[in-house]
Amino acid sequence: MERHDIETLAARTEGPVLLPGQEGFDEELTGFNLAVRHHPEVIVGAARAEDVAAAVDFAAAHGLPVAVQNTGHGFSVAAEGGLLVTTRRMAAVRVDPETRSAYVAAGARFDQVIPEAARHGLAPLNGSAPHVGVVSYTLGGGLALLGRSHGWAADRVQAMDVVTADGRLRHATPNAEPELYWALLGGRDNFGIVTGMEFDLVPVARLYGGGLFFDVEQTPGILEAYGGWAATVPDEMNSSLALIPFPDDPQVPEPMRGRHVCHVRIAFTGSTEDGERLVEPLRQAGPRLLENLRDMPYEHSGDIHDDPPVPMPWAADNALLADLDGDTARTILKHTGPSTALPAIVELRHLGGALARRPEHPNAVGHRDARFMLAVLTPLTGDSTADAHAFLERMFKDLEPWTSGRFLNFMGHGDTADQERTRTAYTTDDHRRLTALKAEYDPQNIFRLNYNIPPRAAR
Repeated sequence: MERHDIETLAARTEGPVLLPGQEGFDEELTGFNLAVRHHPEVIVGAARAEDVAAAVDFAAAHGLPVAVQNTGHGFSVAAEGGLLVTTRRMAAVRVDPETRSAYVAAGARFDQVIPEAARHGLAPLNGSAPHVGVVSYTLGGGLALLGRSHGWAADRVQAMDVVTADGRLRHATPNAEPELYWALLGGRDNFGIVTGMEFDLVPVARLYGGGLFFDVEQTPGILEAYGGWAATVPDEMNSSLALIPFPDDPQVPEPMRGRHVCHVRIAFTGSTEDGERLVEPLRQAGPRLLENLRDMPYEHSGDIHDDPPVPMPWAADNALLADLDGDTARTILKHTGPSTALPAIVELRHLGGALARRPEHPNAVGHRDARFMLAVLTPLTGDSTADAHAFLERMFKDLEPWTSGRFLNFMGHGDTADQERTRTAYTTDDHRRLTALKAEYDPQNIFRLNYNIPPRAAR
């Protein structure tokens, strides 16, 4: 690239164009998972859809692959060279109470949408962490806090504005560009960069929610008990279970300090009285370290998981499970129980309900028949990366008898983000259709710094 090329690009964009070594370059590319570091040749800090189109045009003309980043929660492949589009400046949010819908620009986060929707007794289908970006979360499917009650976030999308590999700004709906609409919802950033999204909100103003905390060592059989309980609850009951090794640190609340804790998370959309009745069997699983179940406004739903908003380095992978029986539970605990050397945070999310139903407008979100999603996150230190990836490989290999696929948004980075792993997020037929659409919309695979779906080779 020549200097005049960069100057021409900068003249077409409202947001900054940054090169390595320039002030602000390192800050612009840093995302939430500090284990992954992009090293692009150029960054475009997009401030509007036209900036994105200019960036994609420039990349195509210079043979550069394109990556896109908002908050950096969903890192997959680090960009070594290429062009990085950051979208955090595109943060517009509009809520329409009459149509019960919201419009967000590419850089909006759920902690911007939730309070705006709550003013009207409405809620988005956000996940457990409100500080996550709306668009990338939704394009990956969007496993919502209220998923059993209301389905995948992707199922609520009405329209998307997207810049495709040819630099065109398109408007994708179930009726206009229906194939592109189908592929984007589940295919993430393989088919373009979404600059804006319109989606339905749900009429939820409050929840019965919070958590139950147990000591894993003092509560044998807690995983099996949770799996059996989950099979009995109605769709209004949304829950997950996490196994968390807390350090013996004064900053940790005393009941959890130095313990391997099982945290059962509850988000029930029915009455408090019904929630109390449904949760009672879990209380009988063993002595509780702590309980904070309560009626709460939906605006406080981020307190249920209490996911930390502080960036950190980690490795991760996941599996969609057909069941959670005794053999599955023992395999999970063999790798992640209190006696294991490598600390790992384990989460089981109960699926089914509305997550298993076909949406009004079909999309590429796969494996809707899975009963649980198991995600494992291993915090990384300076010398633990190789051990962490080997640990994840062994664990998920042992879990293959119960695995029906993977969920794209929780797949991690590096070896867990290659094309073969990405393929497991879809049914065989859907992946074949996605590769054909990739050949149509991005035949040069410009959008490949991601959980990549390659274009199908011409016959």
